[in-house]
Amino acid sequence: MTMSENARKLRGGSLSENVRTIGYALLIALVIRAFLFQPFFIPSSSMESTLLIGDYLFVSKYSYGYSRHSLPFSPPLFSGRLAGVEPERGDIAVFKQPIDNRTDFIKRVIGLPGDTVQMRGGVLYINDREVPRVRVEDFIERDVMGNVRRVPRYRETLPNGVSYFTLDRMRDSAGDNTGVYHVPEGHYFMMGDNRDNSSDSRVAESVGYVPFENLIGRAEIIFFSVDGSAALWQIWKWPSAIRWDRLGKWVE
Repeated sequence: MTMSENARKLRGGSLSENVRTIGYALLIALVIRAFLFQPFFIPSSSMESTLLIGDYLFVSKYSYGYSRHSLPFSPPLFSGRLAGVEPERGDIAVFKQPIDNRTDFIKRVIGLPGDTVQMRGGVLYINDREVPRVRVEDFIERDVMGNVRRVPRYRETLPNGVSYFTLDRMRDSAGDNTGVYHVPEGHYFMMGDNRDNSSDSRVAESVGYVPFENLIGRAEIIFFSVDGSAALWQIWKWPSAIRWDRLGKWVE
């Protein structure tokens, strides 16, 4: 064997090894994404003040078991859930929008199967019982121009003791007074914490009741967050655009 033939053989072996290594890495990443943790980006304000636009968080895929929506592109390999575990009231869950089974939504689990849910004068009622809420300090919003807006904020406590903040931007908005929702078996009633700026189960033509199968996972921890004040090319602004106080914050 000549030296040139030997060199070609070594290069071919090295290329094959690199391809194999990349393949293994992609397979491991796919397994982690499908069965353990998946990153998600928050693009809207519907979960303020709990989650902010620009938050990046990890969602645990194993929390509720697995459905076809646990896999990329939701292939119809099976129906229902494997190793299914029902969510708890108050969980913040990522799910596929029931209307198209493609779009990812993130909301809080408010109503369980068999519950009745209603909003009266901005107050939440579950099974015809008022969910206590207490006025707390305002949520402070700052836009990119530095303008400040104060939004009324409340601490709401569900029947199982889970407590969190909600915002009330407008009095007597369309979502503040609703009919009675009867949550069907195998479905959940989801709501955003930013009550007047959330397309959720109160809007049947947008979300409605969410099937158990559509749940993807539970929000766990914020691993990165930016406030949107720096464009991708403005490298010198990146440090000031990062919300350092939100990094590593558990989602509640």
